Amino acid sequence: MPTTRDPPPTEEGWFALHDFRHVDWDAWEAAPERDRERALEEAVGHVESLAAVEDADAGATALYSVVGHKADLLLVHLRPSTADLDAIERRFETTALARYTDRATSYVSVTEASGYSERARAYFDGDLDEESGLARYIRSRLYPDVPDWEHVCFYPMDKRRDPEQNWYDLSFEERAEHMDAHGEIGRDYGGRVTQMITGSIGLDDWEWGVTLWAEDLTDVKDLLYEMRFDPSTSQFAEFGPFYVGRRVEPADLPALLAGEAVGADEAGSSPASAAGAPAASANGGGGEGDAEGGGTGGGPPTADAEAAETAAPEDVAGHLARLGLADEWDLEPGTHAVICPSDADAQELADAVEDLRGNFEHYDSHVGTAVRAESGQSAVASVWETERAASTAAGFLADLPGVEEPIQGPVGGEATESGAAEERAGAEEDGEAASAAIREELADLDVYAGQPHGEDVYALVVYSEAPLAELTEAVADLAEGFDRYDTHEGTDVYADTDGDTAAVVSLWATADAADTAGDYLADLPAIVGWADEREGFGTMGMFYTVKPEHRADFVETFGEVGGLLADMDGHRETSLLANVEDENDMFIASQWDSKDDAMAFFRSEAFSDTVEWGRDVLADRPRHVFLA
Repeated sequence: MPTTRDPPPTEEGWFALHDFRHVDWDAWEAAPERDRERALEEAVGHVESLAAVEDADAGATALYSVVGHKADLLLVHLRPSTADLDAIERRFETTALARYTDRATSYVSVTEASGYSERARAYFDGDLDEESGLARYIRSRLYPDVPDWEHVCFYPMDKRRDPEQNWYDLSFEERAEHMDAHGEIGRDYGGRVTQMITGSIGLDDWEWGVTLWAEDLTDVKDLLYEMRFDPSTSQFAEFGPFYVGRRVEPADLPALLAGEAVGADEAGSSPASAAGAPAASANGGGGEGDAEGGGTGGGPPTADAEAAETAAPEDVAGHLARLGLADEWDLEPGTHAVICPSDADAQELADAVEDLRGNFEHYDSHVGTAVRAESGQSAVASVWETERAASTAAGFLADLPGVEEPIQGPVGGEATESGAAEERAGAEEDGEAASAAIREELADLDVYAGQPHGEDVYALVVYSEAPLAELTEAVADLAEGFDRYDTHEGTDVYADTDGDTAAVVSLWATADAADTAGDYLADLPAIVGWADEREGFGTMGMFYTVKPEHRADFVETFGEVGGLLADMDGHRETSLLANVEDENDMFIASQWDSKDDAMAFFRSEAFSDTVEWGRDVLADRPRHVFLA
C-alpha cells in the first residue's frame, strides 16, 4: 500500500479577500461631474467604514492604487467569516462607483500558521504558554494587523508536484529542513518587509497567497531575489501573477482618480493604518507558504509618473532649443521627442543615423530626426507625432554608438486637458465616420469591412525584424500573461510568406485594453513600426482561414493578384502573412497612396473574381480592417 506523507498541523484565522478592480476610464471621464462627485463621496464613506471595521467585530481593510496594467485599485479585506466577506462584496456592488469598475481578478484565502518546527508543534499540541513569545507570534499570523507601510506586493503560489520535484513526496523531516532554512532568509529582512501568508487549498486556484508590505519596494525585490536561490523555492515553488500597489487613504480616492499625486510621496510619510493599528512585526519564516516569489491596470499616472511627465516638456523642449532644432519642425500639440546624447564622434553618429532615418521616414508619424553637436557632445533628436511612435523609436536610437540614457517627452504646444479630450473625441468621431463610410461603400460591393469578429474587437498590428524563433518565444510569453484578462481575444505571430518581416497581431475586446497592451508589444524585439503608422493608406484583410486542401492554391492565387496590384495606380506594397502556429490562418496587408486608390481596387473586376473564388477555398469570411 502506498505510503502517506505526514502533513504539517495548521491553524486558520481570518478569511481574506484581495479584490482587484479596473476602472472604466472612458465611462468615468464621460460621466457628468455631479455623478462623479456623488459616487466619490459615497465611495469614500463606504471604504472608511470598512477600514474602521464597522461591519464586523474584528478584521482590517486597506486600499491601494495598483501600479501597472493588471488593475487600478486593490481592496484587501480581513474578516472573521466568509459571510462577512460576502456582505462586503455585495455592498460594494451597490455603490455608484461600482458602475465604473470591473473586477480584474480576486483571491479568496484564509490566514494560516503551520507547525514545521518543533517549537511551533508545541503550540499545536497545546503545550505552550498563551502569553509566550511564540504564542503571540502565531496569533499575529492568524490575526494580522495591516501595516501602514507604503507598498504592498501580492502573488499566489503552489508547491511543485513534478515527478522529479514533488514537494508532497518529501518526508516531513525534509520539508521541515527546507522551511527552516527558508525562514532564516526572511528573518534577515525583519523591520523592512512584513508578510501575511494565507492558505487557499480548496478555496482558490492556487495553494497559498502571499502578501508583502514594505516602505521601500526594493526591499521586497531583494528579499525575493535572495529567496530564488533557496532550494525550497528553486526546486519546489511555482508562482502566479504579481501585483504591486501603493497605500491610499479612502479620503484621497477623489484625488487618485483625478490623476493627482497622493500617498507617501506627496505627504512625506506613509498614510495611517486602515485599521488604526500599529504596523505588524516582520515575520520571515515558519509557514509552508512563506514568501517565495516577487511581485508587481491602466489609468491615471502615479505620483512618480506624473512628476516625470511634468518635468519632461521643459527638459526636452530645452534640449531641442539648445540643439537649434526647436524651430526646424512643426511641433503640433501632442508631438513627442526623443533626445539621445552621445559621446561618439559626430560624423560616426551621423552615418549611423542616416540608415535609421531611412526607416523612420516610412511612417507618417515621423516628424524629423537630426544629429547636432552641443557643448562638445553629439546628440540625436527624433520627433514624432505620437508618444507611442516616439517610444518605439527610442528603442532603436538607444542602440546608436555612444548613446547615453535617452530623454523623452512631449514638446508640442500646450493643450488644456479639456481641449485634449475634445481633440481626442473629435479624432475618434472623424475616424468612426470615415470607417462607417468605407463599410457602407464596400457593402455595396458585397465586401464585409467590419472590425475583426464583428464591431467589438480592437486589433493591434506591430512589425518586427527579429529572428522568427526569438519573436515567437517572446510573443508566447506575452500572450500567456495577456490570457489572464477576459478582454484578450488572442495574440499571434504571422510570418511574411515572401519576406523577413513578421507581424504580431493582438486582438482585444476594448480600446483601453488594446492601448495598454500596446505598451507591452512595443517592448518586443526588433520592432520596426506599427501598421497604423505607416505612410499612406493601409488595409488589412484578416481572418483568411483557408481550407487545408486549398492552401497551396490560395498562396498561388495571391501571387497572381500581387502581380495585378503591382500595376495599379497608387499601390505601394502587399504582403501575405501566415500564423506561425496555424499555417491556414492568414492575413493580407496592403499600403496605398490614398483611400481612393484602395477603393479603386476593391471595385475592380479582379477583386470581385477573387472574392467569389474565395468562397470555395476559405473556411470563414474574411474581415477587412482599415488603418488610415
